[in-house]
Amino acid sequence: MLRAEYLGIKEMFETRTIRVPEPIAFGEYKNKKFVLFEYLDFKGSGSQYELGQKLAQMHRSVSQNCSFGFHVDNTCGATPQPNSWISDWADFWDTHRLGHMLRLTGNAGLSDAKIQELRKKTRELLSHKPQPSLVHGDLWGGNKGFCRDGDKVVPVIFDPATYYGDREVDVAMTYLFGGFNGDFYEGYEEEWPLPPGHEQRRTIYNLYHILNHEVLFGGMYLRQAQGMIDQILRF
Repeated sequence: MLRAEYLGIKEMFETRTIRVPEPIAFGEYKNKKFVLFEYLDFKGSGSQYELGQKLAQMHRSVSQNCSFGFHVDNTCGATPQPNSWISDWADFWDTHRLGHMLRLTGNAGLSDAKIQELRKKTRELLSHKPQPSLVHGDLWGGNKGFCRDGDKVVPVIFDPATYYGDREVDVAMTYLFGGFNGDFYEGYEEEWPLPPGHEQRRTIYNLYHILNHEVLFGGMYLRQAQGMIDQILRF
């Protein structure tokens, strides 16, 4: 888990776009693994417009093999996240994201027939052929902030579930739990506008995270996921 986080941050750091904590070391000492990142001097607020711009700039970094996935499996929260390389985006999502979460949640409590319908519909809606962009993978409001960088305050992201995927997955998650304002979306759109259909795909991508919250926390998330599935089937 620590190695995967180190490699994910390192991948983002090497784009020289959005600020992330510089990865310094990963290793083992006395049978205990450790990872070391730079100390960041966090501030209360900063430019969300710049945050959107810099995120879009990072998304322009694509995988060298033109496939979707990552060098290692990692975690989203505490949930294992498989990342073996797949060349087609719809296949990747069905196998490693939607299919993975459906297995962990017992098909979200739904019938096999409805799940088959969901997976077919999802594939149809993910036929837009995105490029394999470097994504944060878990971009909720708690995984972004602002820190001092010399005499400036700059946006920073951290605690990722990094992989190469459709850039829309990051933007979609910013709508789930708040923390991002209109300046963020304006900055992103100014740098790299989202393509048509992203509003529908947003629900598909956020279903993954709501199912993951069901795995992690239970409670109301299963019912929320079922409502999102109904919405997807109506598209």
